[in-house]
Amino acid sequence: MGAMTAVTLHINGERFSRELDNRTTLLDLLREHAHLSGAKKGCDHGQCGACTVLLDGRRVNACLLLAVSMDGTDVTTIEGLSDGNALHPLQQAFLDHDAFQCGFCTPGQICSAVAAIAEARAGWPSVVTAQDEPEGPVELTAPEVRERMSGNLCRCGAYVNIVSAVREVAR
Repeated sequence: MGAMTAVTLHINGERFSRELDNRTTLLDLLREHAHLSGAKKGCDHGQCGACTVLLDGRRVNACLLLAVSMDGTDVTTIEGLSDGNALHPLQQAFLDHDAFQCGFCTPGQICSAVAAIAEARAGWPSVVTAQDEPEGPVELTAPEVRERMSGNLCRCGAYVNIVSAVREVAR
């Protein structure tokens, strides 16, 4: 066993403290120590987006981050998006638009979409945002959604319905 460090995070609004091996990733902390199974270990190299969670409101690949470096941060997983039995609007839109098939990538897709909508509303341009577009919120057109969600892969190919779900909530 390697060196251990005490870590305290706020996960889905709850304080979580644990002494962890310094090599523990945020994803492993969530799955193995906090017992939250929403974020998935897909590629374990930050290439598929199945482990996407929100860290202080920004999307991150949890498989790439060491938990000890996240001390004091707020983490939101798919489990923390709903309000009791009321689904988050993106969770409901994914159901309404049939935006998943096997569901493995869905938690990461939804967390990424939450951040993508927030980024567009904050006026953050993407590669496909017109350079002459005025400052302010960016309209989430289909090309904008595809670009902003490009870090999240779906092996089933539900992309068309994912784009529709994200666009509906963004409006």
